[in-house]
Amino acid sequence: MWRFHILIILGLILHGLNLAHATSVELSNSDTQDMPVAIPWAGSTVRDLHKEYGNIFLHGNRNAASHLWSSFLLQRSGRMSPEKVELMFSGFCAISGSPVRANDYNRYKLTLPLVSGQGQRTGFMHYCCCPCVCDTQDYIRVDTKTVQTIEGPKVYHFAVIGNPCDHPEKLDESFIQPFGRRHTTLRNEAREVRCSSEGELIGATVSDHGYIIIGLFFDLLSSETLALEAPPSSQDSGAERVPQPGRVTTIAGKLVQDEFEYAPQCTQRAEAGYNSGMGEIFRKVADISRIDIPSPDMVKETCDGAKEECTEVLAKEEL
Repeated sequence: MWRFHILIILGLILHGLNLAHATSVELSNSDTQDMPVAIPWAGSTVRDLHKEYGNIFLHGNRNAASHLWSSFLLQRSGRMSPEKVELMFSGFCAISGSPVRANDYNRYKLTLPLVSGQGQRTGFMHYCCCPCVCDTQDYIRVDTKTVQTIEGPKVYHFAVIGNPCDHPEKLDESFIQPFGRRHTTLRNEAREVRCSSEGELIGATVSDHGYIIIGLFFDLLSSETLALEAPPSSQDSGAERVPQPGRVTTIAGKLVQDEFEYAPQCTQRAEAGYNSGMGEIFRKVADISRIDIPSPDMVKETCDGAKEECTEVLAKEEL
């Protein structure tokens, strides 16, 4: 009889180990969105997301590590409504990784290139500070990914960067931090930017074209509607209005700060060595493997040979 009891106990232990292994894959695969079942999470507010900080960032700080915020949410999106997914993605700055509380005065309107080379998309992002506008313009591009929600699959547009693990040796190159004028490395300053032996950014989720998702590029309006509603200054650099940082514009009932307002500041910041905002950290990580946007001729040549694939991509980007 005692042998029978031991066998039962061993069976329960093995079952528990299998369950533990099933949930431990959370940060082991770069394409975490392919998981068939969403990881349970009871969070319902952005405050709840912020409380997970210590569980998301296990190896240091959140510098240039918004891919971990993003993966945490995408792994759990199957139990969220689309509205909740969007709410949660408003809770952090894609550039710095800082927790933020979305409001009308940290919402910035931008127009960014699509990684497919098939045009641009206008949307908005929430930032921890205005210099993030400059870093977004320089490094972030837009790509799609189909996300599982409690209401079914939904195509979203995401802010993406190239994979820094294409060149992991760059993490150990010394540079001078603009703030303290000290020598350091990305491995020390951005400790959550960690590479697997296969060249994957550990814990990252990739977009449809294989780029690193660092945040949601929130929908604003179609380009046609924006052209009608936006002030001339944001569409025409020759307009009379002068950039005024902090000025807000109402578009489709939303208050936004237009990237146009920060053009002079971005120029001054570059001349000063990026000594404001996140400084060199995000920029150096994103610069390791910059996204090359294909030219219109390259897009045409590719699409001539794969019309069905291009039609599918274009249909997603227009959603």
